[in-house]
Amino acid sequence: MKTYSYYSLIFILSLFFSQNVLAQIPQVPAELEFADLIVRINPQARREIQLDVDAQYRNPSYFKIKQDRVNLYMPIIERELRNSGVPVDLKYLVIQESGLIGDAVSTSNAVGFWQFKQGTAEEVFLRVDSQIDERKNIVSSTKGAALYLQKHNNAFDNWMCALVSYQMGLGGAKAYFGTQYNGKRIVDVDRNSHWYFKKFLAHKIAFGSQTTRLVSSGQYMMEERVQGPTTLAALAKKLGVTEKHLEEYNLWTRNGKIPGDRVYTVVYVKDGSLPSVQPAIITEAPQQSSNAAVATSTPAYKQANSFPRIAGNTTKASQPDQITVNNLDGVQASQTTTQSTFSDRVGIRENKLRRLNDLDKGERIEAGDYYYTEKKKASAEVATHIVRPGETLWSISQKYGIKLSALKSKNRIRKDNDLKAGMVLNLQEHRKRGEDIPVVKITNPAPTRQAVATASPAQSNNQPAVNSTQTNTTSSTSETTHTVASGDTLFNISKRYGVTVNQLKNWNNIGTQNIISIGQKLVIFRP
Repeated sequence: MKTYSYYSLIFILSLFFSQNVLAQIPQVPAELEFADLIVRINPQARREIQLDVDAQYRNPSYFKIKQDRVNLYMPIIERELRNSGVPVDLKYLVIQESGLIGDAVSTSNAVGFWQFKQGTAEEVFLRVDSQIDERKNIVSSTKGAALYLQKHNNAFDNWMCALVSYQMGLGGAKAYFGTQYNGKRIVDVDRNSHWYFKKFLAHKIAFGSQTTRLVSSGQYMMEERVQGPTTLAALAKKLGVTEKHLEEYNLWTRNGKIPGDRVYTVVYVKDGSLPSVQPAIITEAPQQSSNAAVATSTPAYKQANSFPRIAGNTTKASQPDQITVNNLDGVQASQTTTQSTFSDRVGIRENKLRRLNDLDKGERIEAGDYYYTEKKKASAEVATHIVRPGETLWSISQKYGIKLSALKSKNRIRKDNDLKAGMVLNLQEHRKRGEDIPVVKITNPAPTRQAVATASPAQSNNQPAVNSTQTNTTSSTSETTHTVASGDTLFNISKRYGVTVNQLKNWNNIGTQNIISIGQKLVIFRP
C-alpha cells in the first residue's frame, strides 16, 4: 500500500509539472513584429506554427538544455548582429539552424552554429582548413552570418526575403519571391507562405516569449581575444580553467593551436553572477551626489582603458594594412601632419579619409592617434561610456569605432559644449525621447590626453613613443598610456615605467590571473 501511494504521488507530481509546462507554452499571435516588419498571420498559419511551438516544449529536459545554451550564447550573438547593422530578431535563426551546437553537421555537409558550407563560409571571410574551422566559432560565424544576411537584404529591402534566402540562396529566393515584397513593411503569412519563415516564427515565439525564460544554469560566457601563436593549453593556465573545458567550447581549433594570422575569440564558461559592465548601479541623478557611486571604481568606467583595441602587426602600426582598430582596418599617425599628406601616405583619398573618420576639412592629423581606413560601425562593442574630463564627441567616437552621427543620435546630443564629465553615453541603444542622460560622480578621474607626444620612437629606449602617449595633468603626476605589444608582461612593463605590478593592476582593473592582451591600453600614473 505504501509503495502504491509513493508511485501515485510521483505520477500526480509529474502530471502537475507537465500541465504547468504546457500552461507556459506561448501562443502564436495574429500579429507580431519581426525586424522592421509587421507580420500578420491568418488562423490556418497560426495553427501550423503553433504545432512547431508546441514541439519545442514536448520534452522539458531537452528544452531546458537548449534554453541554457541560448542563455550562454545569446549576449554574444546579439552584440555581433547589432554591430553589423542586422536586426537582433535574426538571432532566433541560429537556434533554428543548429540548436546552438557548435559542431552540428547537416545532411548537406553544412557545419557549425550558423550551418555554413565551406564555399559560403569562405565568401564571408571565415577560415576553414585543416587547422581552423571558424564555422564553429560563435563570434566569427555570427559575423559571417550577419554579413551574408545583410548582403541578401540589400537585394530585397525585406528581412523576410533575406531570411528565406539563407536557406534557398539569393538566386533561389529571387526566383521564388520575385519583387513582390521588395521594400514592403507589412507581410501576410498564410498556408502558402514559405515553410522556412514559418518555422523561424515558431522559434522566435518559443524562445522569445518572456514565459519561456524559466531556466538558468547560473553560468555565463566569457570571451578572450587572442593573437597567436599560442595554444589552448597555455591559455587554460592563464584563464584558470582546464584545457578540456577550453576544447569543449572552442571546437574551431582542430588541434588546440591558435595561429597568429588574425585575432581569434576564445570563449569559456564561468559560474555565478555575471559581472555587469552596465552603469545600472551608478545612474543616480547628479543632485544625489552624497549617494552617487564613484564612476572611476566601476567596470563601465575602467573598460574604456581597453579601447581602442589594436590587433595585428603593431610594430608597423603607422603603415597601411598592418593593424586593425576595434576590428576595423586602421593606421596610427606617426607624426602630426595635414590630411592631404596623411591620406597620400596611407593610400586613400583625402575626402574618404575625412568621411571615414568624421574629420572637418583642414583638421590636422595628430601623432599617436589612430585613424580608420574603413567605415566605422553604427554601434560599439560595449553598451556605454562614462565621459572623462576633456573628451569630445569625436574622440569618443574614434575610441570605440562608432560613427560620430550615430553617437550623437543615440544620445540626442549635438555639441561638445553639452558634454559633462560623468555623463553615461549610450553606445548601442538609442536613448528614449525626453530621457535625461545620467550623470555619475567622478572622484579623482584619470585625466584625458591633452597633448600628444610627437617625438620619434627612437628617442628613448625607456619611453616608446609609438606605444605610449604622454598626458599633462594639473597635478604633479602625469598619465602615460602604454599599448601592450608582443612579449609584454605586467612585470617588464612595471620595470620600464618604475611602478609596481599591483599599481598597474589597480589602475587598469586587471584581475588575479594577470591577463593582458596585445593592443590593450594600460594607463600608468607617474610622479
